[in-house]
Amino acid sequence: MKDDRSVRQIDSVLEKIADYVVEQTDFGEQALSTAHLTLVDAMGCAMAALQYSECVKLLGPIVEGTTVPCGARVPGTRYELDPVQAAFNIGCTIRWLDYNDTWLAKEWGHPSDNLGGILAIADHLSRVREAGGQSPLTVRDIWLALVQAHEIQGVLALENSLNQHGFDHVLFVKIATAAVVTRLLGGTREQVQNAVSNAFIDNASLRTYRHAPNTGWRKSWAAGDATSRGVYLAYLALKGEMGYQTALSAKRWGFEDVILAGEPVKLNQPLASYVMENILFKVSYPAEFHAQTALEAAIRLHKVVKPRLNDIAQVTIRTHESAIRIISKTGKLMNPADRDHCLQYIVAIGLLYGTMTSDHYQDTVAADERIDALRDKMSVVEEPRYSRDYLDPNKRSIASSVQVQFTNGCRTDVVEIEYPIGHPRRRAEGIPKLWEKFYDNLSTHFGSEQVARIYSTCQSFQALQRMPVNQFVDLFLPENQMM
Repeated sequence: MKDDRSVRQIDSVLEKIADYVVEQTDFGEQALSTAHLTLVDAMGCAMAALQYSECVKLLGPIVEGTTVPCGARVPGTRYELDPVQAAFNIGCTIRWLDYNDTWLAKEWGHPSDNLGGILAIADHLSRVREAGGQSPLTVRDIWLALVQAHEIQGVLALENSLNQHGFDHVLFVKIATAAVVTRLLGGTREQVQNAVSNAFIDNASLRTYRHAPNTGWRKSWAAGDATSRGVYLAYLALKGEMGYQTALSAKRWGFEDVILAGEPVKLNQPLASYVMENILFKVSYPAEFHAQTALEAAIRLHKVVKPRLNDIAQVTIRTHESAIRIISKTGKLMNPADRDHCLQYIVAIGLLYGTMTSDHYQDTVAADERIDALRDKMSVVEEPRYSRDYLDPNKRSIASSVQVQFTNGCRTDVVEIEYPIGHPRRRAEGIPKLWEKFYDNLSTHFGSEQVARIYSTCQSFQALQRMPVNQFVDLFLPENQMM
């Protein structure tokens, strides 16, 4: 097909994303080894989410009893679905506990959300190919797709703030999934552009469900919705559905004028593997990432504070502007989805219990009157240095400090944490704990023999990268359903 770029204007962002996805399909050892960790971490988060009924009730086919030959499996369940619905299911479980990897910039998000679409398509294609006597995709293909999806979502997030305009970050999931899945399906450069242009035109959901007084469960399935929509748009592109060459820049009706108040969408650095290599892991605690350092600080203060809870006069939390804007909340918290995005609640749990698990957001724990009593004594203050370092590309810290003052005037030390344990600057410390997290998350859903089998298989980088995708997914099926 003749390239008609010379006669038709095409938004440069669409071109850059399509060129990257089609042309750069191999990466270095650091990117792939981190993608390996990203994959197993996301799969563990998905298994842990299956403990929670609010998540499980959303899973399965839209229409009960639907069957799909060579359908994509949903790990941890008996479902075999069409790839679009499978992407929603997988994405929903990965994201449910707010425990998968994170990227923070002018926009924030969770790039492994894209695994919902990537894994659904890779599994389905592998089963179709194997049924037809062809070679399936391998886990290495998943890693490569994850690097690309992380890069697209993360680089878009560096300089383009959706949250400032009231829109949710999951639009960038939809865009990244649409691009990468179109390639996995065999799409051309033009088809990738078409899928991505339609993802921009789809726009993003409002952030309403992430903020009081409307915080709710949708924030836990919004990414599943976005990655599944990316798969749907990829399929449309493969069927020949047209794209929109100036979806971003069209005057009055384009994405930039309508959504960004005229600001251009920026890709201010070449697309490579920067985001994967610098991704943030939630290693120890399922808390919104802007709260991770404050939680670490609170946990360090736990032993000092616990014997003197009744003597606390004030808790001072110094943090960065993004944390204050997103997760600083006073007043009544309505549900677990509200609590896991409340900085004060998370710090209170750290001070009271010396740890944090997903169960601490549930109603039974939230009924502890000491939590709200502590919240009422908290002061959250912006530290300008933390806000600067948060956006500094050479630091990208997520700093916070916590200090407790008692009624007699005594104070604890100021406990400052600049980089949480999942930060690249603490990677050597974090990786062993990330594998412990994976093992523990598997153990919430599987018996000991299956846990051991999955864990040992996933630890081998060389063997895992050669494993057919469908065999990898089969590891995570209920034992009596394994092929």
